[in-house]
Amino acid sequence: MTKTPTIFCKHEGASLLAFGVEKSTESLGLDDFVALDDFVQHHKGEYIFGFLTYDLKNKIEDLTSSHNDRFGFPSFYFFVPTYVVRITDKKPTFIKGELNEFSKSYVEQFLDESSTQTQKLTLAPRASKRQYLQKVEKLQEHIQQGDIYEVTFCQEFYAENCTLNPYATFWKLEEKTNAPFASFVHWNNRFLLSGSPERFLKKEGRTLISQPIKGTAKRGENIQEDQRIKDELRASEKERAENIMIVDLVRNDLSRIAEKASVEVRELCGLYSFNTVHQLISTVQAQLKSSVTFSDLLKALFPMGSMTGAPKISAMELIEAHESFFRGLFSGSVGFIAPNGDFDFNVVIRSIFYHQDNNYVSCPVGGAITKASDPELEFEECLLKVKAMQEILRNE
Repeated sequence: MTKTPTIFCKHEGASLLAFGVEKSTESLGLDDFVALDDFVQHHKGEYIFGFLTYDLKNKIEDLTSSHNDRFGFPSFYFFVPTYVVRITDKKPTFIKGELNEFSKSYVEQFLDESSTQTQKLTLAPRASKRQYLQKVEKLQEHIQQGDIYEVTFCQEFYAENCTLNPYATFWKLEEKTNAPFASFVHWNNRFLLSGSPERFLKKEGRTLISQPIKGTAKRGENIQEDQRIKDELRASEKERAENIMIVDLVRNDLSRIAEKASVEVRELCGLYSFNTVHQLISTVQAQLKSSVTFSDLLKALFPMGSMTGAPKISAMELIEAHESFFRGLFSGSVGFIAPNGDFDFNVVIRSIFYHQDNNYVSCPVGGAITKASDPELEFEECLLKVKAMQEILRNE
């Protein structure tokens, strides 16, 4: 298995696979954002792929992360790839780099669905159900006291001393979820296999689009049950309230870097159905100021409100105090900047993380906690969200 850095992004009905490195930059010190802007500016007209970890928050705000980091992803990593391949219906077309023995074999390896995952893995929760419920109740006390309105609280499911075929596992996840913002990352023998349904931020010309998700329900066993569940989700005051609070946060974040009076909600609490779940998704749009840099966008918008809560800084402080794992790339973002300056980045959720050197697998999941949340139902939602990953890892 080659160690070349690799990023795969599902995008607008097709997908882009980038591998090999011509130039790269990553978070190393105090001048990270200056270095990132310089890198993006210097490589205008080229494809740039990369990822952001949740803990980039510590460089944006006066925050810390104290949990054990089992993966060691940098706060960000971006690279100009040697090869960029557009993949449509599993058929590759090279749009950068020559087709040669190496590039051909690498693409074939990545697209190989015939390889198998022999070891059956069982995920264990890092926190017990009782601990989870107690944490949710504690967070609701903070909501009752007025410290926050909403917080996205997550827990980790994991497996140790295990081996994984990341390519075969990713395609199983893709087949099971058919998620619109699926992504794959290979960086220094760390892997992300993501079946994300959520877009963090897209830029098209001067237009910015963010599509936060809040509100989740399972798929039904038959058409009638599925329709009933959809109707209940659409009508749920609790789920709509969760979504609307985050929409307000996103509107506020966008207003910091948008042209005056250009922020608008194009769709509020739209219901979308995926292979494994139903979701409420809103679309917020704005026109970008001409003087705004890439790092200005990150400072205004990252981490995404759907994975933090409102108010954002207070929610992140409580996340750090009450979660039992280091988020890292989970609830971060993966994406690319196109040669014309447009970009598209997802939200890293519904994902399998694999550290090949440490034989460690992690699948964090979570949900929004509000005053109206039922802790038992929030726990069940976590089980629903991890279900697809668990079934794949057990070879079911």
